[in-house]
Amino acid sequence: MNATDFNDLAAMASIEEVQRQIDQAVPSVEPPVWPDPILPGTLRTPPIPPEVLPSWMADMARAVSASTQTPPALAVMCGLAVLATVLHRRFEVSPFGDSYTEPLALWTLSASPSGTRKSAVLNAMLGPLVRWEKLLRDRMRSDIAKVNATRAVAKKRIERLLQDAAKAKEPSEREAIRAEVEREETEMPEEIRAPRLFTGDTTAERLQAMLVEHGERMAVHSDEAGIFLIMAGIYNGGAANIDVFLQGHAGTPMRVDRAGRSAHVDKPALSFGLMLQPDVMSEVAGSSRFRGSGLLARFLYAMPASNVGTRDVRKHTPIPEEVAAEYQDYLFSLLEGVPGAVEAPKVLTLSEAARDVWLDLAEEIEHQQGEGGRYESINDWTSKLPGAVARIAAVLELAETGLQAVEVSHASMDKALKLGRLLIPHAQAAFGLLGTDAVDNDAVAILKWIRANERTDFTRRECQKAQEGRFRSMDRLQKALARLEQQDVVREFKRHNKGAPPTTAYSVNPKVLAT
Repeated sequence: MNATDFNDLAAMASIEEVQRQIDQAVPSVEPPVWPDPILPGTLRTPPIPPEVLPSWMADMARAVSASTQTPPALAVMCGLAVLATVLHRRFEVSPFGDSYTEPLALWTLSASPSGTRKSAVLNAMLGPLVRWEKLLRDRMRSDIAKVNATRAVAKKRIERLLQDAAKAKEPSEREAIRAEVEREETEMPEEIRAPRLFTGDTTAERLQAMLVEHGERMAVHSDEAGIFLIMAGIYNGGAANIDVFLQGHAGTPMRVDRAGRSAHVDKPALSFGLMLQPDVMSEVAGSSRFRGSGLLARFLYAMPASNVGTRDVRKHTPIPEEVAAEYQDYLFSLLEGVPGAVEAPKVLTLSEAARDVWLDLAEEIEHQQGEGGRYESINDWTSKLPGAVARIAAVLELAETGLQAVEVSHASMDKALKLGRLLIPHAQAAFGLLGTDAVDNDAVAILKWIRANERTDFTRRECQKAQEGRFRSMDRLQKALARLEQQDVVREFKRHNKGAPPTTAYSVNPKVLAT
């Protein structure tokens, strides 16, 4: 070995020693651990437990869920709509005890695929209301028949008198007939109808009439999408007619005066309990008119994961008779006084403790729904959430303590707040499904680009350049990337370039490319 070879070996040994010392001094960096990503448009939603309802209704919701092998969310939301159907218009809630009041109308919309036994859930939860309507219809049948016969005779007599008046030659004779017509009309009894609590399919015009006929309150419960088609104007040449629906939720006066039709309602109350297939919901409810009018923001959405494919087909769990009987008894007690005279709603206030925690929610939401906030994309919905929570709390209080309730307790508000917070990710999933969440749509486009090009990382500039038709604004791109970060799809980092400022780049969750 000559001197040159020896020096080379010494240099190599020196390098290895230096590397060994570096390795000992600098701990090895493990690859980052990525959680499971939440892919845009497939937001995971938390379960909605029956415990948010009063015990007697929670027992029923739990039993229906077990019997039908469906997520509890379906029975819970249906039960909430049933409570609103029973209590709306007769009660309101005033969070501050002043002129600001919220009616107790609630709109619930649960999305579940075909074959998930939505109809069985709906029928079980609505069963007592159907039986109550039939019971009163049977009791009133003879009275209704008697009044209808009397009115029919009076109308025929008036018709004959008017014909006689037209033939009369003397003014005195016509005046006598006119007085007789007036007497017949005055003495004609008012039409009476069997009470109705809800319908499943109706036009906007017929709904206006039903509000007039049934104490200014009505509800729509259905597992079909027909009501959305009606809202979209299927019977009006595509002209949407949603005013009556919006007024029914807000409780604002309704005045309709058209040729051959009039409807005057001072405080309409309209509740919804809908169950739709997700694809149908996306097709019929994704209208920009619905979003722009605030109609979609009024619904409380439930988007539970389907359990189709995991159900035990050999298992049969009937609803316990005592649970169903208690559920019916409580609902019947809450219907005491219906039908009755249309009076001013009884107003419930919030206890001081209930108001404090309610305001905490309102403040929390307000700080998150501005530009760049967590709820910016659904701020029309979150803006209405505090009011919806107040309504829910009042409904729960009445269901728990009875019609004599005057104040919403902290316990009822606590349940309402828990439900309200659970509903936020469900609303985010719903608006993503409806295609009305623009940020989510942009996030989906970026995800498709990542997968199509198998990108493990990329710079912000590369992403914008690849989709310059969509992202002409860097602000729009940043919002979509921020959404993907929130959902653990990508992570931002700074790529250092020799002799140049660092570049904003993103690493991609490997699980995104593996799915």
